[in-house]
Amino acid sequence: MTLNELRYIVAVAQKRHFGHAAEACYVSQPTLSVAVKKLEEELGVGLFERGQGEVSLTAAGERIVTQAQRVLEEAGMIRQLASQSVDQLVGPLRVGAIYTVGPYLFPHLVPQLKQLASDMPLVIRENYTAVLTEQLKQGDLDVILISFPYDEPGIVTRPLYDESFSVLLPMKHPLTEFETITIQQLQEENVLLLGEGHCFREQVKQICPGCVNKGNGDANQQENLEGGSLETIRYMVASGIGITVLPDTALGTEYLRWDLLTTRHLAVKSPQRRIGLAWRKSFPRPQAVNLLWESIRTCQLHGVNLVSEPAQLAVG
Repeated sequence: MTLNELRYIVAVAQKRHFGHAAEACYVSQPTLSVAVKKLEEELGVGLFERGQGEVSLTAAGERIVTQAQRVLEEAGMIRQLASQSVDQLVGPLRVGAIYTVGPYLFPHLVPQLKQLASDMPLVIRENYTAVLTEQLKQGDLDVILISFPYDEPGIVTRPLYDESFSVLLPMKHPLTEFETITIQQLQEENVLLLGEGHCFREQVKQICPGCVNKGNGDANQQENLEGGSLETIRYMVASGIGITVLPDTALGTEYLRWDLLTTRHLAVKSPQRRIGLAWRKSFPRPQAVNLLWESIRTCQLHGVNLVSEPAQLAVG
């Protein structure tokens, strides 16, 4: 029995699918399936019932997976004990961020953190919240930047800042005649959105449900108005295809290019999102998390309001 085998059965239990579990563990499906089968044979009991399209836990499997999770957490504690004699600000810190945060934070954060902890380079990944969460739980990431609300077992969170949303328009768009833009005006336009899977897409839909599926029955047209990133959408707005809603960190002067774009506030009480850090309770470098949190709060991000929090995390 190995820790990897325990990680595999925990992943299968979480994903209810061998292929998806293999992807989360960064191994091939045959490798994971063979390891799980080997563990079942060693234990002399079946852990999973293999059904059509989905995997379920047996009664014994539920108990064993629960214990496997505890063992993996205890293994993490061993690493934590070993690291207490080492400088926590030395060595790479693996940081993940959702797509709508990373491009606007990291250009400010990297030089800031380099100055404060030159021996702690950042390994950076960007992805959807769900993917970052799995990578965090599996130990492939140390800390992630996510949008609240966010609640996962075994994960600690700490808020960083709030930011409002604004409307991005072509410079010569008729709505530029108004100081603020109403939701009614917004939903009468071609509003460009991020594709499925982005939490910011859902946040825009909450404030303007009519901005999606306007009832014209043309799903392909709606898909064509979706972008893979905020920067792609910015280019489409500049070209005159439509307008969009962006978080204010994406609206700094360095992003309003070619004198083709301008912004307007929403007429409603400004919607906001809260951005924060998340990390495993067992992560053995709390000083690194502290420094990351403090460094982000000193970055000169456009349009953010810092959330009041205690200056230090519990180190032990």
